[in-house]
Amino acid sequence: MVINMEDLKKDTASPADGQNVNMQQTKGENEGRGEGQEKTEHVERKRWLFLGLPFTFTKYTVTDEVITINEGLLNTKENDCYLYKVQDVELQTSFVERIFGLGTVACYTGDNTHPQLFLTHIKHAREIKNFILKASEEARRRRRTLNTLNIDAADLDEIDD
Repeated sequence: MVINMEDLKKDTASPADGQNVNMQQTKGENEGRGEGQEKTEHVERKRWLFLGLPFTFTKYTVTDEVITINEGLLNTKENDCYLYKVQDVELQTSFVERIFGLGTVACYTGDNTHPQLFLTHIKHAREIKNFILKASEEARRRRRTLNTLNIDAADLDEIDD
């Protein structure tokens, strides 16, 4: 299923949706990528599984460079992960999620503090998963970073004995 950018902009403008997915593309931003290149940003709210209503206080933002998860109302927590650290992306959809058009995107990262990030119960999950997969590969190319595994140094000491 291919979703047109114009259709997504129409979806984000609907007042009943509460601006759940914002896809913004701006031209001419100088962020190390050169003049005239587009910057894409996905903004999505975690939803209740029942009816897919966005009555939670968790917001996911995915840009070309970073994934940000904001949680909480009074006590807030913000978690960031650079896209070049994302090693694998998985789409998980339960039967109930498929009924309400939701999905969960699991990002497996090389980050030590949060090796797994879950964008749970979001709309347009397949599109966001594909975007993260392509953007993470592009971020690794821009940084000239290899996708490597984290090997625990404690295991090396045991081998030396």
